[in-house]
Amino acid sequence: MAITYPLSTPTSIGIANVTLAANNAVAVSQSPFTFKQQVIAHQGQRWSASVSIPPVRRNLAEPWVSFLMSLKGQVGTFLLGDPNCKVAQGVISDSSKWFLASGTWGDLGLWVDSISYAEDASSLVFADIKVDSTQTAGTDSLLVKGLQPSTEGFFYAGDYIQLGSASGATLHKVLQQVDSDASGNATLEIWPELRKTANDGDAIIVENTVGVFRLVNSSQSWDIDNRSAYGISFDAVEAIT
Repeated sequence: MAITYPLSTPTSIGIANVTLAANNAVAVSQSPFTFKQQVIAHQGQRWSASVSIPPVRRNLAEPWVSFLMSLKGQVGTFLLGDPNCKVAQGVISDSSKWFLASGTWGDLGLWVDSISYAEDASSLVFADIKVDSTQTAGTDSLLVKGLQPSTEGFFYAGDYIQLGSASGATLHKVLQQVDSDASGNATLEIWPELRKTANDGDAIIVENTVGVFRLVNSSQSWDIDNRSAYGISFDAVEAIT
């Protein structure tokens, strides 16, 4: 079977440590006489990551070795997210507030028809968060609809969202608490800014969010000690096209 990108990280053993960095292209000049500074913010924003797995024996390590080799250096791409933030912190993670037992979630972000609630999330109707109106690349304020109306703390600062999927997936961090209005609409202040146009009605992913990354260099290595334990680590940057 041919290798297709982006790859998913192996599940044989989880990540032991990941260092995520938010990189901004900013130029700063400073007077050597007055120390006054001039700051210019350029468009560049991207994620970078340093990843390592725990020392493991060959049977758990080889899927990771094969994963790295399958990337063929900087040619291939893979999906990566924050392993500690699989779900959001805000109301969106509370199923008792987020799910409906019956009723319909309208296109305008309003509940219509007969509404009832249930205490657990099994077999309930999920309300989708979507992009509200077309928004161009370069904006860092994302208009969304489909939230639970008049709700404080729908997202908290630090929650992640994902736009797109597969090779088009982009990972964004919510920078401020998000409260919805009476119509279930809200504005998300995000980093990084939109990579491409977000169209009205585009889905917003809020669980197991990932972005597309590639390796920093095209030579990968792994350690094998005298106990036959493998040590594997690598550096990556967001793949921006």
